[in-house]
Amino acid sequence: MRDDSVNPHLTILYRGPLSSCDYDCPYCPFAKRRDSPERLRRDRAALERFTAWTAECGHPVSVLFTPWGEGLVRSWYRGTMVELSRLPHVRRVAIQTNLSGRTGWLAEADLDTLALWVTYHPGQVTHERFLARCRELHALGVRFSVGVVGLPEHLQAARRLRADLPPEVYLWVNAAEGHLYTDEEAAPWAALDPLFHHSRTPHRSAGLPCRTGESVVSVDGDGTVRRCHFVPEVLGNLYDGSFRQALRPRGCPLAVCDCHIGYVHLEPTGLYDVFAGGVLERIPHVSLSGW
Repeated sequence: MRDDSVNPHLTILYRGPLSSCDYDCPYCPFAKRRDSPERLRRDRAALERFTAWTAECGHPVSVLFTPWGEGLVRSWYRGTMVELSRLPHVRRVAIQTNLSGRTGWLAEADLDTLALWVTYHPGQVTHERFLARCRELHALGVRFSVGVVGLPEHLQAARRLRADLPPEVYLWVNAAEGHLYTDEEAAPWAALDPLFHHSRTPHRSAGLPCRTGESVVSVDGDGTVRRCHFVPEVLGNLYDGSFRQALRPRGCPLAVCDCHIGYVHLEPTGLYDVFAGGVLERIPHVSLSGW
């Protein structure tokens, strides 16, 4: 039996230098950005270094890749996902993706460990093409959630997608950045995603206990460790081990937290119970009414 008091489980949100994407979403600053060959080489080398550290870290670990761009169109991200999924001490490896790339490579992975957080971008891909990719994942037995940004122009596309997805696939909705929803505006999104209220309004987080900085950390391509993507304070470096002495319970230093990959770790939200077993891939523990 694994003794996590001796070898504690660590969740890592990894974001390397990659910042290029094949989509052109008007709400994303990284739309259609192209990385230079040198930047791509740096990203690949950084990911290989991180993968090697993870393989040798000697304790349970889970990893969520949160690239600014689209990772799965790059061979090194696909290879890393497969490699990490097959390591016995890796409990979960997941990535945020637009699902624009091929899916056949997933057959090589340990699908008890690998999972995908998929975002649907209407206007960038046809309903039919995106749905076909989701059905491929379902046929392969891949754990995945699917979501959409809650912009008014996305509502009909989201409704159509919900109707056509397998009922057991969770469809989440992210509140559009800077958008305040009236009750009337929020109602149709809540009908699609019963957990939309968690995203609808930024969470007041100042001083509240959060797992980031204790059992969850953010790591960049140089190995710099921070408590999360949204707090700039450096805790140390992954590769020299200096971050470990800084791991401890701590309250959130920010006034609000408005991103799921941040507030899911806030203890008062209770979302670790809601997403038990699926925190990184955003899959609820039980079925929700309204699906």
